[in-house]
Amino acid sequence: MLHLTANNFDSEVKHESLPVVVMFYAVWCGKCAMMKPIAEDAEKKYRRKIKFCEVEIEESELLAVEYDTEIVPTFICFKDGRIVGTMRGIIDEDVFYDRIQKIFRNS
Repeated sequence: MLHLTANNFDSEVKHESLPVVVMFYAVWCGKCAMMKPIAEDAEKKYRRKIKFCEVEIEESELLAVEYDTEIVPTFICFKDGRIVGTMRGIIDEDVFYDRIQKIFRNS
């Protein structure tokens, strides 16, 4: 997954033609470590259809505050630069895929 900071967030997310899923995480977060492989597998499954990125909340505190990521992991889905869906916490892999499909189908 592409690592984002405040320096590249807008160009990689808000100005991206593909739908984007951004995982906000913390290095100390066990739940994030559990969800990261699911997000990485989804990145492979949706290659060239959906872009997957990550933001470390302590490294990019302003982004974490701007996108209200008090709970980690938080997945925020963007399409055409706007938020079209959000998922928080541990999510079953099948549910994760189902939600992504529904979010981007309905947006």
